[in-house]
Amino acid sequence: MNLSADRQFCRLSRPGVVCSLGDDLETIADALFAGQRGLTSSAAFTPERALPLGMVTCELPDWNAWPPEQRSRNNRLLALAMHRLHDALEHLCNSVSPERIGVVIGTSTSGIGETERAIAEEGPEGPLPETFRYANQELGAPAHFVAERIGAQGPVYALSTACSSSARALASARRLLASGTCDAVVTGGADSLCRLTVNGFASLEAISEQPCLPFSAQRDGINIGEAAALFVVTPEAGGIQLSGTGESSDAYHVSAPRPDGSGAYEAMRQALAMGGCAPEAVDYLNLHGTGTRHNDSMEAQAVATLFATSPPCSSTKALTGHTLGAAGALEAAFCWLALHRGRLPVHVFDAVPDPELPSLDYVTPAHKPRPLKQALSNSFAFGGNNAALLMTREAH
Repeated sequence: MNLSADRQFCRLSRPGVVCSLGDDLETIADALFAGQRGLTSSAAFTPERALPLGMVTCELPDWNAWPPEQRSRNNRLLALAMHRLHDALEHLCNSVSPERIGVVIGTSTSGIGETERAIAEEGPEGPLPETFRYANQELGAPAHFVAERIGAQGPVYALSTACSSSARALASARRLLASGTCDAVVTGGADSLCRLTVNGFASLEAISEQPCLPFSAQRDGINIGEAAALFVVTPEAGGIQLSGTGESSDAYHVSAPRPDGSGAYEAMRQALAMGGCAPEAVDYLNLHGTGTRHNDSMEAQAVATLFATSPPCSSTKALTGHTLGAAGALEAAFCWLALHRGRLPVHVFDAVPDPELPSLDYVTPAHKPRPLKQALSNSFAFGGNNAALLMTREAH
């Protein structure tokens, strides 16, 4: 496909973010660059044991005035992220025709938590409460919620590819701009904690009962979290660009990654190729880094294959927990902050790297602030759904 030069740009606005580190960018950035964990020990979803979770504890918007089919925690997280994105959204709505505005949201839970509460209220055999709306848990519900609130009339849809969902949403938004289908896209992701996800990962024996330790010799699993992160993307030059995206699907196993990391490697390679960025020009790599034995092993191999010398890298899931379908957009926001501030998110673990893995340059407080131009972010998911995003800070 031949694209005109002005359609190659994909400028990322200042993001609107809510996660366990906070709900405003300054607070989040302070925690991110200090390596401050945002985990809470809770038995809310696993009554038999308390687990460290990346819970959002700030006050969320009141949903009582919303239609019943919009009353989900995911939408409350998105509403707060939209509030934090207020200036960019106001400018968008005043400058772009509604039919030229698209919305693409990544999620894996949508309103499943509300269904769980409805079943708990009436029992598994009883009729669901009159207030229950199945529409809450439709995977497209968060995208339609955002579109309705801003009046977008362009393409509106959700992507659900597990933990790569919102990274793929950003890639999809870039394609909508590049094809000329939209003049602006609101994109990102949201996922909220619920019994299904926490217990589902526990049933896979992938949950750690301690704060997770990505790439440590002692790593024993993930922590689950929740978040929402949104951007307005436009085909404009300057600022921080989504300059490259890479996607692969290796379909190795329904829940285990391909051990050699070839699918992950291909996603990273594609992102760098699209952005015209040599591996040695990457200033920071946000690792998928779940803290599980298999995922960290394959990712370390993929990184070592692509990069002759490891770039400074870290897994921010040690701070927020794994926010599943929201992780790609959340970690893109962290890369945006790194490029904007010229600082690197600290890699938090026990400082005992697994000697069986290729050696990587994990970020420590000793990495001094400096101008950053290129950041790469990895998102890998069940079924071999791999995505990588390259972000570039353009000169002003």
